[in-house]
Amino acid sequence: MTPATSTDSGIAITPASAGWSRLPAEYAIPESAPSLEEAQEYCRRLARTHYENFSVATWFLPRHLRQDFLNVYAYCRISDDLGDEVGDPTAALALLDEWQSQLDACYEGAPRHPVFVALAETVRKFEIPKHEFSDLLIAFRQDQTVTRFETFDNVLAYCRYSANPVGHLVLYLCGYHDAERQQLSDYTCTALQLANFWQDVSVDYGKGRIYLPLEDLRHFSVTEEVIRQNRNTPAFCEMMKVEVARARPWFERGLPLVSKVDRELTVDIELFSRGGQEILNAIERQGFAVLGRRPVISKPRKLALVARAALGKLLGKSV
Repeated sequence: MTPATSTDSGIAITPASAGWSRLPAEYAIPESAPSLEEAQEYCRRLARTHYENFSVATWFLPRHLRQDFLNVYAYCRISDDLGDEVGDPTAALALLDEWQSQLDACYEGAPRHPVFVALAETVRKFEIPKHEFSDLLIAFRQDQTVTRFETFDNVLAYCRYSANPVGHLVLYLCGYHDAERQQLSDYTCTALQLANFWQDVSVDYGKGRIYLPLEDLRHFSVTEEVIRQNRNTPAFCEMMKVEVARARPWFERGLPLVSKVDRELTVDIELFSRGGQEILNAIERQGFAVLGRRPVISKPRKLALVARAALGKLLGKSV
């Protein structure tokens, strides 16, 4: 049973209720389910207002798939926020349990949250297994209790749940169910996750997490104090050079997927893959000094990536 405390008015406050109060009000699970049309609009609105780059990706999606992509995005977005934006591991775990219950209800035919009302239609059309959604929740639960990783293999194991299911979901929406394409997608998604980790060392440390392998910190004599103080020492930068070099081959391993999917998905894979590689290039351009100086892709480079992808779509080939 979830422990609860009482307010002066006698109303019990559970970790879950405390957690919901720290998130946008529209995230809460309503007493009754909305209509399918209302649920789909909820997902469209969330994508428009929450993440500035998602609208760029939807330029290249086939129109008939856009709503389904938005439904999946809404699930991923809120799942991530439940694990990352509450600021209390106990409350976050309680919220993730309630979210899992709504996922179960989605597959059983009786969800109340608009995301799952919309998602149920997507699941039905594309025959998506439940574990592709619940695997993500494993990573978000792990975030509440595991904040350090001893080896690079431990980091890769985390990516198995935090990143790779997203690629599988995209493949399902595009009609691909086979293990070969899923493996190639895993390479790309893992590469993107690693690029984000190396980009966000200071951001993640501010949340109490270090994704750099502890064995590497010891090997290069880099202490957590160096990270805390944002000291881009020569030893730290040399370590980051090694980590960036480690991430690059994962993008290469995923590239064969481009030739195994249809044109629309090819454009998206190349856009995100090139974007991830540009993050690594940005880290390299600033001498691997990422502490306190989050590397970003410049606006001209972002526009060049989008233009290149758009040209590829118009020409019907990779450019």
